[in-house]
Amino acid sequence: MYAVIETGGKQLRVTEGQEVYVEKLEANEGDTVTFDNVLLVGGEKLTVGNPTVANAKVEAKVVKHGKQRKILVFKYKPKKNYRRKQGHRQPYTKLEITGIKQ
Repeated sequence: MYAVIETGGKQLRVTEGQEVYVEKLEANEGDTVTFDNVLLVGGEKLTVGNPTVANAKVEAKVVKHGKQRKILVFKYKPKKNYRRKQGHRQPYTKLEITGIKQ
C-alpha cells in the first residue's frame, strides 16, 4: 500500500516503513505526526482524492532533525568588481512512515 501526501509545498509518494526527508516540521524527535492532506491512496484499489481523500491519514515518527549540505550562491558582474558569495543550508526533518489508514 502506498500514498501520496503533501507537506512543505511538495508531494511525496510514501510506503509503510519508508524513511523520507521533508521540510522542517515543528515536532520533537520521537513524536508521531499525522498527515491529513492525502492526495492518493494506492494498493489493491486506487483511490484518488478531489483534492484530498476523505478520512485518509498517514502517520509517521520523527527520527531526527538536521541541515542539508551547504550550497553556495555566487553573484558577479563582469568588469565591475562586483562579487557576492552567500551560503545556505536547508533544514529538514527525517520521518519514518509507520502507517497508512484509508
